[in-house]
Amino acid sequence: MAARRFSLFVRSTTIIAVLVVAAGTAVLARHGSARFLAVLGGDVALFVGILPNVLAGCLIGAFVTQLLPRDAVARWVGAESGLLGIVVATMAGALLPGGPVTVYPIAAAFLAVGADAGAAIAFVISWTLLGYSRALIWELPFFGPDFVAWRVLLACPLPILAGLLARFAMRAFPARTQERA
Repeated sequence: MAARRFSLFVRSTTIIAVLVVAAGTAVLARHGSARFLAVLGGDVALFVGILPNVLAGCLIGAFVTQLLPRDAVARWVGAESGLLGIVVATMAGALLPGGPVTVYPIAAAFLAVGADAGAAIAFVISWTLLGYSRALIWELPFFGPDFVAWRVLLACPLPILAGLLARFAMRAFPARTQERA
């Protein structure tokens, strides 16, 4: 299973590297070396700026796997936790502040310590659709409370539905999902 994950990582990294080289070559050919170096310098600065956040996110994920009690995670958001597990994961995702560098390692840590795919999917989708920090900081000032209330109300069932569908898919197609995992 680990070899399969590594193979997918190497393949996706190779595709991204080819696209980067092709785009860089196109910029160099169309706009010259001065523009190419300016873009490269900006990208290196962005990479150096993001790198500490990525490192912190990976460390959070690694520490969470060590700190969370496996039996409690399995009981609350494991495959046998039922609808309550999906709701708990949805609430956790809605309440968790931070960006993808924080959320994805935590979701991976949940999976590593006993959460099922349905709960992890509900967690990530809830963070994406219902995240309170985004609603408070960005949406309220731009759209006002009525818009935000309706958006949240209408989006509430979506993470739960996605989590339940993921559980169904994992049970209906176990061989395919285990091969890719």
